[in-house]
Amino acid sequence: MTPQGTYLRILLPDGSYGYGRVLSAAYTGFYDYRTARPSADLDDIDTRPLLFAQTVRWPDGDRWQMIGNRPLAGEAARPVVRFTQDLADFRQCVIYDSEGAARPATPLECVGLERAATWDAHHIERRLLDTFLGLPNQDEMNARVRLS
Repeated sequence: MTPQGTYLRILLPDGSYGYGRVLSAAYTGFYDYRTARPSADLDDIDTRPLLFAQTVRWPDGDRWQMIGNRPLAGEAARPVVRFTQDLADFRQCVIYDSEGAARPATPLECVGLERAATWDAHHIERRLLDTFLGLPNQDEMNARVRLS
């Protein structure tokens, strides 16, 4: 298990690099930061906002490299918020966070939240690149809350 607070450099499909951080045993956050060459400048990474956080099946090999570790602070230390939605009755949702709080919710309250799911590393890599290129990401769109 990779320790909380570990920074990650992620090789993206086009050969550029994205960056993430282990937020907890369950969640990894991904920064709004992309470089053409590999960087390990943690101070620079820390100035960037998190785009999203997800549970990830880590890749084999060296596509995701650990480049440092610091205690979590600021945005990275906040609880990760998720939603679930009943497959049979889309109107039944629950919003919960990584600290154990949970409550019933309407689908509208879930707009903008991440669906509880585990993503494969290559889907995260594609989502990051699509985001940086300003393209819609099909996996992210499919995971959005169903409103009707």
